[in-house]
Amino acid sequence: MTAATPPAGLSEPAYEAWARGEVEHWRRRMLKPATRLDRMAGAVQVRINRIIPEKVHAVVTDVIERMTRAILVGADATTFSAPLKDAPLSLRDRKARSAILGYRATAAAEGGVTGAGGFWLSAADFPALVVIKLKLLFELAAIYGHSGELFAERLYILHLFELAFSGADHRAAVLDTLEDWDARRHPETFETFDWRTFQMEYRDYIDLPKMAQMVPLIGAPVGAVVNWRLLDRLGDTAVNGYRTRWLERPA
Repeated sequence: MTAATPPAGLSEPAYEAWARGEVEHWRRRMLKPATRLDRMAGAVQVRINRIIPEKVHAVVTDVIERMTRAILVGADATTFSAPLKDAPLSLRDRKARSAILGYRATAAAEGGVTGAGGFWLSAADFPALVVIKLKLLFELAAIYGHSGELFAERLYILHLFELAFSGADHRAAVLDTLEDWDARRHPETFETFDWRTFQMEYRDYIDLPKMAQMVPLIGAPVGAVVNWRLLDRLGDTAVNGYRTRWLERPA
């Protein structure tokens, strides 16, 4: 979902009022019940999951968890941009849009290359795309003034990832977890995080489009389009999540 363009010439208070409306619109989308098409896609996904050997499921699940944990807790995460200070929301949103465009193009190129390479390269796209997504989230955190060095921020990033790629039946619970984030206490390790649900929601969300990426001849264009849309959705989710925190801050 490409972000809406704000009206030109808004004062900063007017811009924040416009952004508040965008956040409310986004929240309604996040809380929208599953449609009949969603249910049908879910039924197809269940059938696909039954066909795929359990060993393949186990490998993909393990890769997702290990890579996600490694990026979130590893030293490399602290090398991302320093938090942006003393900037209005309008400037932060512009910088966020620019970052999303860059990462979206990178993901699309990566998806096109791996999609052209057949099954094994397409399978390699799973961990590569996780890396791109998490790097985008760390950069957006910095743009909105938050430090990725803090564990609470990494946990927030993980929940944003989960929210973006969960089905309708799970999104409300994740959104509730993100409410009033800066005013609440949070776990100090990832051990209480529900990795199993995270992995299942993520895999179920992306498996259908990613399966098409493995089909000969159409793999390259499908891979590019799918990755483009996945990064677009993630960026939209993160921007509105961080806008929410900005608008909730004490006056």
